[in-house]
Amino acid sequence: MTLAQALSLPKEEQQALKSSLEAKAKSQAAIELNAYIDFSSDNHSGVPILIKDNINVKGWEITCASKILQGYVAPYNATAITRLRANGMSAFGRANMDEFAMGSTTESSCYGRTKNPKDPTRVPGGSSGGSAAAVAGGYAIAALGSDTGGSIRQPAGYCGCVGLKPTYGRVSRYGLVAYSSSLDCIGPITQNVEDCAILLDAISGYDELDSTSAKLPPLQSFSKLDRDKCFTIAVLNDFLKDADPAIAKAYEDTIKLLEKSGHTIVPATMLDTSLHISTYYIICTAEASSNLARFDGVRYGNRVDSSGLKDLYINTRSQGFGREVKNRILLGSFVLSSGYYDAYYLKAQKMRSLIKQQYAQIFEQADLILSPVSPSIAPKFRASQSPLEMYLSDIYTIGVNLAGLPAISLPVGESQGLPIGMQLLGRAFEEQSVLDCAYGLESQLA
Repeated sequence: MTLAQALSLPKEEQQALKSSLEAKAKSQAAIELNAYIDFSSDNHSGVPILIKDNINVKGWEITCASKILQGYVAPYNATAITRLRANGMSAFGRANMDEFAMGSTTESSCYGRTKNPKDPTRVPGGSSGGSAAAVAGGYAIAALGSDTGGSIRQPAGYCGCVGLKPTYGRVSRYGLVAYSSSLDCIGPITQNVEDCAILLDAISGYDELDSTSAKLPPLQSFSKLDRDKCFTIAVLNDFLKDADPAIAKAYEDTIKLLEKSGHTIVPATMLDTSLHISTYYIICTAEASSNLARFDGVRYGNRVDSSGLKDLYINTRSQGFGREVKNRILLGSFVLSSGYYDAYYLKAQKMRSLIKQQYAQIFEQADLILSPVSPSIAPKFRASQSPLEMYLSDIYTIGVNLAGLPAISLPVGESQGLPIGMQLLGRAFEEQSVLDCAYGLESQLA
């Protein structure tokens, strides 16, 4: 059942739906998938929405899939949760994720990895892998995820569902555990574009509790969806050099389908994706090293018994954080340190400005940009031999976060029985155009 269908049900049928969904989510097949890590319900009426484990729901344990936060109970609701309830929905269940949203496979979770419902030997993507796997596997009607460098769009692409990263500031970050504060966004993962618009409308709008929130009213994109609207769409053919042949073919087929639907296609170029990767990982790790300093064994979660304050910090963080989180904290501390700040962090911020300018130049001649979501289909577990190989799976998604733009991922084809996702990027705060074009493309693919 889709979100649109579920919202039209009477309240008593919605409650029955929640009960049946809980039973399905607790089945042996769902447990093996490991998308749900907890079956908490907020006891409010409404259509159940799966919540990523880094979004606060009052009274629920929130761990960000890390040992260091196990046992910590959220004392308040994220704004996104409050708005879900106000729009006929309720929070149900915590979704597995990469620890502190750092990863592209869910393998860094302290609860164990989530499997791709299309092929259990393959990754579901990350960091919102649990959210995408549950929706694609039929164990959740829809889910909330977070996107720092593609963490909604990449797992949606790998699992074959729809994921949208809103413009930075469109959805309040209040109640989202910060990884990289200038990049993080809460967004929907759904079965189709209509549901995506409904869920985005519900959680969008200005929030005085979030200093980065844009002073704009909630969106009304669902009621304005127009599948017949035509756009000028820029294509980045130079990006295909990093893509597998199956991805390149799907990209070319999508371009032909868009042209057939009446859209105008124009060529465009961007900075090499290797520069996107370098810029992103310097900025996000620098911000992570600062944001995660608060998890020290004093105020939140687990504490390791120690003889003094220094030992308390060292022992708690050493035992509480996983390897990937430690790696990123160390890298972030390094690029911010005296003698290296100008050489790395300052240059990365300048490069970020250049990336924003390049997107702005493309949008002078086009309404939207079409790009692959990932250079390959979902890889097998442990296919990456180094962290750098894993980071390369984000080459097409991170530029959007650096520029703060909206983007939607949707499935356009298959290879080896696995979904291939493409993404449509729009100008800042023009989610309507992104959704309209995706809605039309989805109808053509059906």
